Amino acid sequence: MSDLPQVSVIIPTLNEEKNIRRCLISIIENQTYLKNKIEIIIIDNGSTDRTIELAREYADRVFNLSNYVSLKRIVNYRGAQLNLGVKKARGKIIFFPDADMTFAKSLIAEATDLIFNRNYDALYVPEVVMGKGLFGKVRNFERSFYNQTCIDAVRIVKRDIFLKVGGFDTKIDFGPDDWDFTKTLKKYNYRLGITKNMFYHHEEQMTWDTYIDKKSNYFDLFGRYIKKWGKDDPDIRKQFGIRYRLFGVFFENGKWEKIFNHPFLAFCMYLLKTGIGFSYLIKKKS
Repeated sequence: MSDLPQVSVIIPTLNEEKNIRRCLISIIENQTYLKNKIEIIIIDNGSTDRTIELAREYADRVFNLSNYVSLKRIVNYRGAQLNLGVKKARGKIIFFPDADMTFAKSLIAEATDLIFNRNYDALYVPEVVMGKGLFGKVRNFERSFYNQTCIDAVRIVKRDIFLKVGGFDTKIDFGPDDWDFTKTLKKYNYRLGITKNMFYHHEEQMTWDTYIDKKSNYFDLFGRYIKKWGKDDPDIRKQFGIRYRLFGVFFENGKWEKIFNHPFLAFCMYLLKTGIGFSYLIKKKS
C-alpha cells in the first residue's frame, strides 16, 4: 500500500464558508484511499468570510492567490488559482473539484487505478446534483446527459501533463475555462476516461430563479473562448449550436430512452432552458 501514488486535491475558494467544511470532510474522513497519500491544497482569492479559518482546520496547505500572482492581467482568477495549486502540489494526480462538491467514497481510489493501471491521462467525473424539490430533480436529470460529452469537462489529470500543456488559460473567462482546458488535452491526443464514482454537487440553496439568473449571465463570457478555437471547431459548434444543446446531447447514443421514460422531467428541463434563454434576451435589451 505504501507504493500508492500521492494525490493532490486543489480547491479554489472565494467566500465558501457554507461549503468548504463539507467538501474537505468528504475527502479526509470518507475516502477509501490512504489518508497519508492525499494532499489537500486550498488556493483562496481574498475571502472575507470564515473560509480561510475553516480551510486551515482541514487542509494541508492554504495559499492566498494575490501573494504569489499579479492579478492585473488575469481574466480568470479560478484558472490562476488552479495553476498556482498545481505548482505547489506534490501529488502525481491532480483533482480540481469546486468547493460545493463532495466525493463518493471510492472516487480517489478508482481514479488512481484508472490513471496508473489503465493508462488514462485525465478523467471526467459524473456529477450528481444535490438540489431541493422538483428543481433538484430536474437539474440532476439534465446533468446526467452531459457525462463525457463536449458539454462536460475533465476534473482529474496527471500533474506532469497539466504542467506540460500550460494549465488553465487565464485569459479565458471563468465559465468556458474548463472546456478550454479539456479541449487542450484533446488537441494533444491525451487519453481521457471517466470514473464510475461521482462528485455530489450541492445546489441545495439554488432555486429556479437564481439558477436561471446565474446561467444567463454566462452568455457574455464565451467570446474569448470561441475566438481562440474558432467558430467552425466541431466542439464549439456543438457547445453553442441550438441543435445539439437542445436535442443532440439528450438523444445521442440511446439517451432518448431516458427522455421518453421521464416525460415530465424532460418537459421541466426544457422549460428551465427556455427560461435561461429568455432571461438572457431581456438582459441584453435592458
